[in-house]
Amino acid sequence: MIGLDTNVLLRYLVQDDPAQSFRATEIIERRLTRRDPGFVSLVSILEIVWVLGTLYKRSRLEIADHVEMILAADILEVQNEQEVYEAVVALRNGTGTFEDALIGGLGVWRGCSATLTFDQNAAKRLNGFQLI
Repeated sequence: MIGLDTNVLLRYLVQDDPAQSFRATEIIERRLTRRDPGFVSLVSILEIVWVLGTLYKRSRLEIADHVEMILAADILEVQNEQEVYEAVVALRNGTGTFEDALIGGLGVWRGCSATLTFDQNAAKRLNGFQLI
């Protein structure tokens, strides 16, 4: 298994730099296999969501599509895949931000009784939060 940095995944997803996109595509489509997958960390997932929304001005639905592509790839192993998926669902449904949904989901995954927050929207809309 090899780890994949955010920039490799972004070049593959957005195909915006001919040389780097070509190299990223070669790695993802030809080098990685189910037996030797690429590892995608939570940090990379969060960076991808941030970059797509902030720099590329993608909509929440477009961002959800991109993250779902990563989740669906048999040649990629995503850290806390279930929690990432649940955050994508929240983003797609408009029930919360990806980041907040992931924070709450990871708290539940870890066994927290609640994730304390000052964020009224997160506390109302997302599982695992408690308003303080």
